[in-house]
Amino acid sequence: MKKTLIKSCVVIASSLALAACSKFDELNTDPTAASTDQVQVEYFIDNSIIHNQQNPSVSERAFILYWQAAGHQIADADGETFSWGSYGDEWIGEYYDEISSSLNYINSAVDVANQQITAGTQKPYTNNLLQVARIWRAYLMSEMSDCFGPIPIDGFQGTNPTFVDVKTVYYYLLDELKDASSKIDVSVDASDIKDEDPAFGYNFTKWQKYANSLRMRLAMRLSEVDEAKAQSEFEDAAKGSLLTDNADIFQIQEKPGWDDLSGVYTRSWYVLPIGVTLNNLFLNLGGVKSKDLLPSVISDNLDSAQGNIKAANYIGQKFPNQFSTMTNDPSAGYWLDGLPYTIDPRAYQMFYIPGNFNSPTYPSAGAVNTTTTGRLRDVNGNVVKTINAKYTWNPVPDGDLGTKGGPANTNDLNNIYVAANGFVPSLVNSFRTQTAERVFFAPWETYFLLAEAAERGWSVPMSGQDAYEAGIASSFQYWGVSQYLGTYLASTDYNRAGTSVSWNHTTEPGEAHTMNYVDGMTGATGTASIKYPVNNLYKNGSVRNDHLTKIITQKFIAQTPWLPLEAWSDHRRLGLPFFENVVIENPIQTLPALTSSNYMTSNVKFFPQREPYPSSLKNSNATGYEQAVSALGGNDAVLTPLWWAQH
Repeated sequence: MKKTLIKSCVVIASSLALAACSKFDELNTDPTAASTDQVQVEYFIDNSIIHNQQNPSVSERAFILYWQAAGHQIADADGETFSWGSYGDEWIGEYYDEISSSLNYINSAVDVANQQITAGTQKPYTNNLLQVARIWRAYLMSEMSDCFGPIPIDGFQGTNPTFVDVKTVYYYLLDELKDASSKIDVSVDASDIKDEDPAFGYNFTKWQKYANSLRMRLAMRLSEVDEAKAQSEFEDAAKGSLLTDNADIFQIQEKPGWDDLSGVYTRSWYVLPIGVTLNNLFLNLGGVKSKDLLPSVISDNLDSAQGNIKAANYIGQKFPNQFSTMTNDPSAGYWLDGLPYTIDPRAYQMFYIPGNFNSPTYPSAGAVNTTTTGRLRDVNGNVVKTINAKYTWNPVPDGDLGTKGGPANTNDLNNIYVAANGFVPSLVNSFRTQTAERVFFAPWETYFLLAEAAERGWSVPMSGQDAYEAGIASSFQYWGVSQYLGTYLASTDYNRAGTSVSWNHTTEPGEAHTMNYVDGMTGATGTASIKYPVNNLYKNGSVRNDHLTKIITQKFIAQTPWLPLEAWSDHRRLGLPFFENVVIENPIQTLPALTSSNYMTSNVKFFPQREPYPSSLKNSNATGYEQAVSALGGNDAVLTPLWWAQH
């Protein structure tokens, strides 16, 4: 699926990035060589946190084209990159530079704080700053390791670092978080430097809560490969104060411009459409009707929008000759020519409705247009159908659409209209204006981690159901839809993946359900048996509605759109929630195991598992690169699973 506009803008952004120098040498920068005007610990912490926000050049590559493509919340904006297992060395290099710089800053903070404490020149809050720096460093190292695998834990000391295996990395991070949290004195006041902490304003109680919740996140990462360690670390962390209130969200204010604080979703040429995975989770989930949701999101023509709501058992218009069915997406081949009868109430808060042009949710800049009428063409370029996408709801599939993607070299909408701005639900305007707050950790994640731990039989301070429902409530509060919580929690309706909301409703949905459709070309009506997807990655595909599936489904939704890396990590760890395979009308060389004979099954070989190390690492530190690949236990390739992931 090629998007010329996107690609041309990517080239422009890449050319701008050439003005910046490579930061690979910062792996070897001696943080002790700080001049007298650089010795304030809080400055190093501030620089590290802000730098990790990712400037537009980095966020375009890492956050959108890699983490979101792998995390399946928002459709692959480029259409043929990481979701296919393909990647760009230069793009990965930009992210590697960024995370290396962030780590260099925070290691400098740790080193300077230790020097001041040793020399007796510390301030009353210096010890707490040291612990904050260690906590933030643990996050940065986990982010880097979750992307690449083996990383240094002794880096940034003035010499080439030693790369160690992922198990060693995680054990180190868990120890660091435990020790740093225990050494924070929450009674210390640091209000005079609160502006140097963009996350918590040096509220040390919140930093301690974050450390404990982050430790639970990292402990749970080991659940499938090292359960005893995962359980002991998790249970110990859960005894401490945790990040459980929406007032304590770890979030950083974005701002307009082209720097580290620019928003990660602000590149105007991106459509940012809802992904197939997320859409299948949203549809029919929670029992809340579109007719009740639309008045708060439709700015005008409400009657027209309400009139386009479809029946609950209607799947849409069938276009088997225009839309590919060579994927295990249960909705493949159908186009919903209206709005769903019921949908998760957060959906319309996250993504704008096509045709809702006068709403403040609708983007007003860049490539987003106000046209909803497009034409479908056959392989010869002949127009076969005119379609109006106003007040409709359809995701964008990733993959190779072949001839069903429309004829080449046409400027008309043709069959690829499904990915055009204005035609599909896409991320709302508030995320594109560089005024949002980027979330790094929120209370809902704490609750869903506790729910999973309870489901595993671990000793935690809440029951699985209480934690699960508290996580949903936290997410609903964030999106301003708490008025629907009661209906939602009680719902036994299955979404398109076969999962319901109600904790006590674990009845499996069966193999398929009957839905009505209309032939998109002739208008003839019919019924179809729509199968619930078989997720072979979880319990051999036999389970769709157990407690763990519910927990991870809700966690996935709640983490959208800020935490695609966590969504990707959960899927690599558990195979949950169900991820559809990319469309395979033509063989995809970067996914050799995915073929026209097995695309209805799920396999770890069909999904990216990690980012390869950039060539700059090999060129600058050949010994370190060899250590890293050896510790990885496989080829330096996209499809090589990490230690804690499914194999």
